Amino acid sequence: MSTYILPGVRSPFTRMDRQLADLNALRLSVPVAQQTVVGDTGIGHANAGDVDLVLWGAVIPNLSVSNWGREVWLDSVLDPHVPAQTIIQACATSLAGATHAAGQALAGRLDIGLVGGVESMSNTQIGLSRGLSRTVRRSASSKGAKQMLRTIGEIRMSDIRVSIPGVKERTTRKSMGEHAEEMAKEWGVTREEQDELALASHRRAVAAQERGFFRDLLVTPGTFPVDADTLPRGETSMEKLSELRPAFDKTNGTLTAGNSSPLTDGAAACWVASEAGLTGFSDNLPRVRLLDWEEAAIDPRREGLLIAPAIAIPRMLARHDLTYGDVDLWELHEAFAAQVLCTVRALEDRTWLREHSGVDRDFGPFPIDQLNPNGGSLALGHPFAATGARILSQTVRELAERAGGTKGVVSICAAGGLGHVALVESV
Repeated sequence: MSTYILPGVRSPFTRMDRQLADLNALRLSVPVAQQTVVGDTGIGHANAGDVDLVLWGAVIPNLSVSNWGREVWLDSVLDPHVPAQTIIQACATSLAGATHAAGQALAGRLDIGLVGGVESMSNTQIGLSRGLSRTVRRSASSKGAKQMLRTIGEIRMSDIRVSIPGVKERTTRKSMGEHAEEMAKEWGVTREEQDELALASHRRAVAAQERGFFRDLLVTPGTFPVDADTLPRGETSMEKLSELRPAFDKTNGTLTAGNSSPLTDGAAACWVASEAGLTGFSDNLPRVRLLDWEEAAIDPRREGLLIAPAIAIPRMLARHDLTYGDVDLWELHEAFAAQVLCTVRALEDRTWLREHSGVDRDFGPFPIDQLNPNGGSLALGHPFAATGARILSQTVRELAERAGGTKGVVSICAAGGLGHVALVESV
């Protein structure tokens, strides 16, 4: 029995507080879900009910939405009888949704699954301190103005604080960037290497835009205030990147805004289907077979926070007796250029792999020239929960366009010291 990934569509990705700032996460998600179902990448107006399950996620909390999958589907005005649920695994959210749906398909419980994710970082809700939150809640249920004033009078100066969600690890109180700085120092990754990778990501993304690679992966023009990704910079250069100041370690740091993925707004979707489910799609829609997937975890208090994919990848490849050279396309999420380069170093360190993944074999050199040929998150942006679906759809499209080469690896590191990877092949 096989499962398949088919491309959906996504919104353009834009920097936080820019072109998509006025659209909350639902307003970003709904057109993406609608057009994935009924557009050129969809299954047709009459067949929306053929979807067996919707899996949608958002990493940033929202007080008005508890089940993103259900609310997105209902607002899309599609068949309300389709079950939908939320899935969250930080940056790997929509990749986790795809493998979860694939597991359902392999168990015979799903033929067609819609998977997606969204992040509206421009609309992150601000929290109150525990004391202030309790007082506001009690005052709202007060009986009369006198009781309300008495309740408000209980506020202490120490209660007047707000909580702004940050990209920090709860267990370490360090940001992802601070963890990536530690990884760069541990693995000897230089500033120049990071800037070179960032520059390559932008150049490849711009070249992909110019040849129309993303055209079928984006929603219909006019759906959003912009029709294309606004983050790729064709004018950037090593000179410009080298002028940027360190962002996380001001004294000895090598990570900058130029070699780190930006805070991004956007939504993306893709399809998961069984063999039987493929009959619901046009034969012209490309697809890949999902051969396998693997998850790994490290202790973020003692190991490199974003290194877990380097544990998952060799375990997965070993099951199929594959070397790195046997894989024709590598789509590694670029949270930071440093994280990508540390992962590559770890993958080429046989001793490290044996000690951490339990796999003792020579996988050969990592084919860096096969990495992210159409740009990665450094150039395209990183709306946390949407990135997995973006990469999966991009992977399907790239493998479909290649005259040779059939296998691809998708790899995403995630907060909490997690790594989620998948192995696919063209059909």
